[in-house]
Amino acid sequence: MSLAGKTILMSGGSRGIGLAIALRAASDGANIVLLAKTDSPHPKLEGTVHSAAEAIREAGGQALPIVGDVRSDDDITEAVLKAQGEFGGIDVVINNASVIDLSRSTDLDAKKYDLMQDVNVRGTFMLSRAAIPVLREAANPHILSLSPPLNLSPKWLGAHTGYTLAKYGMTMATLGLAAEFADAGVAANTLWPRTTIATAAVQNLLGGDKVMAASRTPDIYADAAYAVITKPAASYTGQTLIVEDVLEADGVTDFSKYAAVPGTPDDRLFPDIFLD
Repeated sequence: MSLAGKTILMSGGSRGIGLAIALRAASDGANIVLLAKTDSPHPKLEGTVHSAAEAIREAGGQALPIVGDVRSDDDITEAVLKAQGEFGGIDVVINNASVIDLSRSTDLDAKKYDLMQDVNVRGTFMLSRAAIPVLREAANPHILSLSPPLNLSPKWLGAHTGYTLAKYGMTMATLGLAAEFADAGVAANTLWPRTTIATAAVQNLLGGDKVMAASRTPDIYADAAYAVITKPAASYTGQTLIVEDVLEADGVTDFSKYAAVPGTPDDRLFPDIFLD
């Protein structure tokens, strides 16, 4: 199944994994609607919603950049209406926007806790909910959230409780929507990598150059996301998927091309959090 002519509404997407997913879809000729705050360049982070839109067009897709905040109900409504008005519908919602803070509970600023809840959990629920009436009219509607499986091991529950709550909240919202709208044929799944992905978050928060060098590129996430949202929605839903498992199920056995540093063996890659 191709994404040619399909419309994807994504939160965030100015850089990193979100942009990689958008570019993979754009190579089919998909329409990408980006709801992101990055109107102007960040001093430490590359990319804006406008540079992402330009890259999407260069990759073969159509782009509609919308400067907005997934915490704002008005911005979400505007994004859904503009996506429908510009492209005639919405086929896929990707909940990519996420805030990370791995502080221990007594060190976590209350405002940062609220921010993670607002963007990760509320943003995922509200963007998905707003798009449901339009998604129901699509031929193969998917919701995909970039969040982990629910692992109740104390190792992860206690490692960074505030962040864990926010990421698990994304997953629970997605699984809830999968159950609620199964009869309507709207698929909802989550997707998470087995290893760290070479992004700004890994560079700045998880270990700098050392962990970046032991990571995989965002392309592996993009290829797995593409595989998920091109599956039949009626039967492929309600799952907490792992990037590598998705690709292996489609016959991919060699992941060497995804190494951030070519030639890095798989057993030298850094494992991502939430997976035992």
